Amino acid sequence: MAKRDYYEVLGVSKKASQDEIKKAYRKLAIENHPDRNQGDKAAEERFKEASEAYEILSNEQKRQAYDQFGFAGVESGGPQEYTNVYRDFSDLFGGGLGDIFGSFFGGGRTTQRPRGPESGASLRYDVEIDFKEAVFGTKIEISYTHQVHCSVCKGTGAKNGSGKKLCPTCKGAGQVRHNSGFFSIASTCPTCGGEGHIIENPCPECHGTGLMRKQQKLKVAIPAGVDTGNRVSISGMGDAGANGGPPGDLYVYVNVRPHPYFERMGNDLYCQIPISITQAALGGEVEVTTIDDVVVKVTIPTGTQNGKVLRLRNKGVPKLRGSLDQRGDLYIKIIVETPHKLSREAKKIMSELATALGENKRPKPIPFED
Repeated sequence: MAKRDYYEVLGVSKKASQDEIKKAYRKLAIENHPDRNQGDKAAEERFKEASEAYEILSNEQKRQAYDQFGFAGVESGGPQEYTNVYRDFSDLFGGGLGDIFGSFFGGGRTTQRPRGPESGASLRYDVEIDFKEAVFGTKIEISYTHQVHCSVCKGTGAKNGSGKKLCPTCKGAGQVRHNSGFFSIASTCPTCGGEGHIIENPCPECHGTGLMRKQQKLKVAIPAGVDTGNRVSISGMGDAGANGGPPGDLYVYVNVRPHPYFERMGNDLYCQIPISITQAALGGEVEVTTIDDVVVKVTIPTGTQNGKVLRLRNKGVPKLRGSLDQRGDLYIKIIVETPHKLSREAKKIMSELATALGENKRPKPIPFED
């Protein structure tokens, strides 16, 4: 079934103000709310349809796009899902929607509960390591500050173990209700701030929070094969959780300093080695120092051209969290160096070589390689 025009759904004109749109949607939402029309699929569809229309028309940017391009202007990012139709309606009703419908129809949704255990925040720490440390792994020591449970009150927030008491205002509910004619609106308890309990004698060390800041030193193992952007996760070393909740984690993000001679692509390494014209023409062996600081002999084939790439297997970067034997390759790009200065004897020899080779003084262009 084709969608109805959003203005038609809300029963307002295209020149309607935001207040008129809000008022029209509030009326439809109350009339067709599922709590009031349990089992009525038609009412539920009307409620979703109104919610979708309000989602677009209450947003000036989306409304402008809809006015100009219709549905195509607001659906370019894919079909919109309106499953969260009970979003923040405080601008419509001045309180929780669930509390209003709970008063209207009995039941409904609760917008506030006493705060239970909450997980601590996870933290990020950035480190910079050398290229070779990233290739072969290393251990570093870091120092950072995080929240821990107060050592004086053991995280309770209360002085001398006096503990917490039930909030006398909300009786542990974390919220209070205000009756205004036909409406019953719930709001966060002003006494306990939604906690459901109060601390009469706060701990002087943490001022009742149960948490304190601590400077932490930690040794971190950086595995072989890491690259810029990789992270090491250390469980439980973030901020402590509130109300007995678990601590967060610490994420150590790695940035690798560049190497003067080696470049990395995945687990493979690349470098450039200069050779002379005679080495390129006659071939032979050259010594190359790998990232392991090991000198290996590399055979230069006869007639090697500038830019030729040679491969040394298993001389690259170890696979992350693999064995040190599982490594990429080392690719060596050959750079044939042309001498800038020649002695009189060298010029004579080069001239004789040019004559012997029968060098072409009118070379033809050659195609580019793929």
